[in-house]
Amino acid sequence: MSGPGGLLPTLLGVLALLLVSAGVLRVAGVRLGAGPALAVARGAAQLAAVGAVLGGVLDHAPLAAAAVLAVMLATAVWTAGHRIAGIAGVRAASRAVACACAAGATVVLLVVFLVGMLPFEARYVIALGGIVLGGSMTAATLAGRHLLAGLRSRADEVEAWLSLGATPRRAVVDIARGAVRESLVPVLDQTRTTGLVTLPGAFVGALLAGASPLEAARFQLVVLTSLIAAGSVVTVVVTTMLGAPRTHPRPEPAQAPAARRRTA
Repeated sequence: MSGPGGLLPTLLGVLALLLVSAGVLRVAGVRLGAGPALAVARGAAQLAAVGAVLGGVLDHAPLAAAAVLAVMLATAVWTAGHRIAGIAGVRAASRAVACACAAGATVVLLVVFLVGMLPFEARYVIALGGIVLGGSMTAATLAGRHLLAGLRSRADEVEAWLSLGATPRRAVVDIARGAVRESLVPVLDQTRTTGLVTLPGAFVGALLAGASPLEAARFQLVVLTSLIAAGSVVTVVVTTMLGAPRTHPRPEPAQAPAARRRTA
């Protein structure tokens, strides 16, 4: 297909956008090498594979849909777990992410389909489940990274609490609460500015699929509310499970005492 929306225009457009990205980064002196191109190539391959798989999955619900969501969950756990491993190690971080994402997604899907917000069909389960798990992965990563940054920057405060006899959880509770608040800022801002700053993907996708603007808006509202609910559950679970570390996280390499001595 070479007309509008066809394969050839898509490939040419992707190439043009990658050249824009490479040119801007080069002018700015930011070296990412082939990173953007490799990311797009990997994304394209994965989307093609997912499209082929979903073509058969949608006809074999609900077990196939559950298998797809399980793969998404495993990928989210692996990705977020490694990104926040600095708090308590990869195993503990991955366990916290797994519990958090599973809890957040389960609560959201149960509410949405039991109340009847969406039809209980494989296509809706996979679509909403994928969106929620993606948002849950981001929320878990943000919560873990904010918690880790807080533990490092407020180490003296934590030690002061411990010296007064506080438990590790009590010494870290204010940092954990701050991490939850900061982690929910992106999804809250996205919800507040929906329709004013951007037209979210779910809304646009529904429109392109032929839904009316009102029906597309309703679906987007379901998505945004689901993301807020899942994010709330995920961030609280992550910071609760990782919010009482037995040892203080190591400082970043640039903050290590040896690094400071070399700088001096």
